[in-house]
Amino acid sequence: MATEAGSGSARTLAACVIGGIVLGASVLALHLAGPTAIPSLPPLDAVRRRFRRRRRPVRVYMDGCFDMMHYGHCNALRQARALGDELIVGVISDEEIKANKGPPVTPLHERMIMVRAVKWVDDIIPDAPYAITEEFMNKLFTEYDIDYIIHGDDPCLLPDGTDAYALAKKAGRYKQIKRTEGVSTTDIVGRMLLCVRERSSDAHNHSSLQRQFSSGHGQKVDDGGSGSGTRVSHFLPTSRRIVQFSNSRGPGPDSRIVYIDGAFDLFHAGHVEILRLARELGDFLLVGIHTDQTISSTRGRHRPIMNLHERSLSVLACRYVDEVIIGAPWDVSKDMITTFNISLVVHGTIAENMDFMEDDSNPYAVPKAMGIYRRLESPLDITTSTIIRRIVANHEAYQKRNEKKEASEKKYYESKSFVNGE
Repeated sequence: MATEAGSGSARTLAACVIGGIVLGASVLALHLAGPTAIPSLPPLDAVRRRFRRRRRPVRVYMDGCFDMMHYGHCNALRQARALGDELIVGVISDEEIKANKGPPVTPLHERMIMVRAVKWVDDIIPDAPYAITEEFMNKLFTEYDIDYIIHGDDPCLLPDGTDAYALAKKAGRYKQIKRTEGVSTTDIVGRMLLCVRERSSDAHNHSSLQRQFSSGHGQKVDDGGSGSGTRVSHFLPTSRRIVQFSNSRGPGPDSRIVYIDGAFDLFHAGHVEILRLARELGDFLLVGIHTDQTISSTRGRHRPIMNLHERSLSVLACRYVDEVIIGAPWDVSKDMITTFNISLVVHGTIAENMDFMEDDSNPYAVPKAMGIYRRLESPLDITTSTIIRRIVANHEAYQKRNEKKEASEKKYYESKSFVNGE
């Protein structure tokens, strides 16, 4: 045992001697190499600044008119948010839209409600300019701490033909996302104008417009000889898009689940506000989206303007909505209440047609009998018909705007190339 202890001490002593020799040689080498061989440390305040820059969230900016907001707008905002940590959205003023595109269908305060409600939006800037001037761009960078300005791959030209995002591109602070195909405000306005023309003409075959939209029959529909056609929906729904818009969580075992259903056609500020109130009544908001056929049978053959999948995505993008039933039944049955563990069924006071409330076949008869039905006072007096009336009232102005916009969209579709994106 003593011999082993002695040999261990000898090894330890030898290791210390060798280590000392190596350390001494290293110090001598540094001394001979001079002071430049020792790297200088950055000042403490510089280190702190770098740390703060690394820790600060990446803020991205996207602007738009967001007129008659649809799932294409929402998908653009979703893609923009994926390029940063926080998304700030500029909502262009009514005056700027009039000067650059023509009269907006929805006023600024309604458009702000819509944009705020999109679940990928962190903050908004109201009355944003249509063109990003150098002054406004510097304001974005300094006051709002914006890192990048985002826009779709479709060109955005000013009335003089120049690129609205030229300055951001020159500054190296511009990023591009993929445009969502199959829908635009121009498309939707065109669908409503087509409804007006069909209602005023007995010569047309009275087939349901929503069937044309849903099945995608024909890219163009003759508009009565004006020389410009109206695109119908070419939206191709995919399972991935629905997953991208959906929330990843379901209700907890003790969640109070609130159910509200409807057409949610031309998703507007009135829809958003009633969904907000409904969500405040529970822990989880389940929204039923009625089928195209149900809506046609209850509201006329020209409805809905947007097909089932388009309407479902618009509702899913709303931050107050947790889940949707795509193609919900007209009647709220006991089996449905049990299946989804629904605690409360609600309906707003403003709707397209409230006559069903007095019918013997009231779709809410079961939840009323169970004592779980509540009628909510609608915050805004807006319906899908309200939006359509706005289009009809300015028929000529919107027709001219659409003809001009359709020409630029046709050029985009003819010259477009594949863009990698979501």
